[in-house]
Amino acid sequence: MTDKKQVTENRRILQIAIPSIISNITVPLLGLIDVTIVGHLGSPAYIGAIAVGGMLFNIIYWIFGFLRMGTSGMTSQAYGQHDLNEITRLLLRSVGIGLLIAFCLLLLQYPILHLAFTFIKTTPEVEQLATTYFYICIWGAPATLGLYGFAGWFIGMQNSRFPMYIAITQNIVNIIASLCFVYLLDMKVAGVAAGTLIAQYAGFFMALWLYMRYYHTLHKRIVWKEIIQRQAMYRFFQVNRDIFFRTLCLVMVTMFFTSAGAAQGEVVLAVNTLLMQLFTLFSYIMDGFAYAGEALAGRYIGAKNQTGLRSTIHHLFYWGLGLSFLFTLLYSVGGKSFLGLLTNDISVIAASDSYFYWALIIPLAGFSAFLWDGIFIGATATRQMLYSMLVASASFFGIYYGFHSLLGNHALWLAFLVYLSLRGIVQTFLGRQIMRKVIVH
Repeated sequence: MTDKKQVTENRRILQIAIPSIISNITVPLLGLIDVTIVGHLGSPAYIGAIAVGGMLFNIIYWIFGFLRMGTSGMTSQAYGQHDLNEITRLLLRSVGIGLLIAFCLLLLQYPILHLAFTFIKTTPEVEQLATTYFYICIWGAPATLGLYGFAGWFIGMQNSRFPMYIAITQNIVNIIASLCFVYLLDMKVAGVAAGTLIAQYAGFFMALWLYMRYYHTLHKRIVWKEIIQRQAMYRFFQVNRDIFFRTLCLVMVTMFFTSAGAAQGEVVLAVNTLLMQLFTLFSYIMDGFAYAGEALAGRYIGAKNQTGLRSTIHHLFYWGLGLSFLFTLLYSVGGKSFLGLLTNDISVIAASDSYFYWALIIPLAGFSAFLWDGIFIGATATRQMLYSMLVASASFFGIYYGFHSLLGNHALWLAFLVYLSLRGIVQTFLGRQIMRKVIVH
C-alpha cells in the first residue's frame, strides 16, 4: 500500500513538474529566436538593440512575477478547500490587477525608457533601434501580465499542461510572424518587435479560450462586488508585497553578479556568463519541481491534509537531491564540452578552468532553495520566504566585499553559492514552524 502511495505522489509531482520544465525551457527561446533573426540582417547594432530591449523587459516583467506566484499559492489552497467561489475570484482579481499594472506601464513608458538609458550606455544607433523595439513591445504588457495571472491560476488548479501549450503556441507564432515581418515586409527590428507583440497576445487569448472552454462552469460563480472585497484584497496584496520585495532582492543580486564580473574585464565577464548558463539550465529543471511544490503544498494545506503535505515535501526533496547529484555528474563529465559549444574563444575557455569547480557545486548548493520557494509559495508563507532572501542577500554582499580584495572573482562565486545555500538553510528552519501553523489554522 505504501509503494502505491509513493507511486501516486511521484506521479502527481511529475504531472505538474514535466510540463512546467518544458514551459521554462521555451521561455528563453522567444529571445533566442529574435536574436537569431536579426543576427542575419548584416549589422551588430540589430543584435545589440534586441539585447538591450530584451533586458529591459526581462527586468520589468521579472519584478511583477508575483502575479503568477501569489496567484498559484492562493488558488492551490482554495482548490484544496474545494472553494469554487474563491477560485473564481482569485483569477479575476489577479488578471485584473495585472491589466491595471500594465495600463500604468503604458502611461509611464516614456519616463521608463528615459530612465533606462541614463544607466545603459550604448551607441546612438543601438539606442535608436532599441527605442523602436521598446515602444512596440511595451504594448504587449497587458497580454504578458494578464497571462501571469492565468499561468499562476492554472498551476494552482493542478494543471501545468495549459501553460505549456500556451508557451509552445507563443514560440510558433513568434517565429512565423517575425520571419514574415522581417523578410517579407523588410521591417527589421520593428518586425521582430511586432512578431513578439503578436505572440504575446496569441498566448493571452489562448489562455482566455482555454479558461472559457474547460472552466466555463465557474462563470455562474462570479460576483463582481466580492472580487474587490476588502479583506480578500488585503490578503492578496500582503502575499504579493512580500514576493515583490523578495524578487527585488533576487534581481539586485543577479544584476550585481553581472556588473561585478564586468568590472573585472571582458574575459571574466564572459567566463561568468558562460558558467551561469549551467546554473540557468539547472534552474529550469528545479523550477518545474518548485511549481509542483506550489500546487501540491497549497492543495494539501487547503485540505488540511498534513500527511499528504509531508509526503509531498519528502518526495520533492528525494527528486531534488537525486537530480542535483545527476547534474553534478553531468557537469563534471561534459560541462567543459558544453562551454565549448557556446564559445570558441580560447582565452575564455582557458580562463574558465579556474572557476569551473564553482559551477559543479551549484546543483547541491541550490536545489533546496528552489524547492522551499515552491512550498512556501503554496503555503502563502511569503513573509518567511522574504526573511530568508534578506538574510541570503545580505550575506552575498557581505562575503563579496569582505573577500573580494583577497580572492577576486572567486569571492563573487563564493558569495553566490553561500547566498543560494542560505536561502535553503533558513527556509528549512522556518519550514517546520510554518507548516505546523498553516495546518492548525
